[in-house]
Amino acid sequence: MTETVIPVLREMRWWDIEPVHELEKALFPEDAWSRGMFWSELAHSRGPEATRRYVVAETGDRVVGYAGLASSGDLADVQTIAVAPDHWGTGLGGRLLTELLRAATAFECAEVLLECRVDNVRAQKLYERFGFQPIGFRRGYYQPGNVDALVMRLTTASDSGSGTESTSVQGTGIND
Repeated sequence: MTETVIPVLREMRWWDIEPVHELEKALFPEDAWSRGMFWSELAHSRGPEATRRYVVAETGDRVVGYAGLASSGDLADVQTIAVAPDHWGTGLGGRLLTELLRAATAFECAEVLLECRVDNVRAQKLYERFGFQPIGFRRGYYQPGNVDALVMRLTTASDSGSGTESTSVQGTGIND
């Protein structure tokens, strides 16, 4: 019987861009982010003015997942979550999403938005388990395949004083 190695989550750094990009291309061949997009996001992820949080999941020296969040004011957007196919169904997607939601709290965001492909039911189920609600569509969002995006929002705080808050995450393609 093979021993299962639980991936370690840590901050994404510049030296992770190449393995993350390779996984990105394998998971999202039609609409993969470029290396430059990852470089740009990481440029905003450190220091007192940071507005991004990117993490990788690794087993040994292999990146098996990654996730990123952008914040602006009281809104956060899940930019991306991805998990290597051999780690689907292990809970890694949920661990990555939990880390992004922690970051949204640290950024003092009131809402978290996200977008996911309408045909990515696995991702939608993950987000629903975390309390995200569908709020609309972005027609033809994913190019070049012209696939619609489902926009979802997580509310984590409310002005009503009921003790719930609102959080939102956007811009996400996920394979969990």
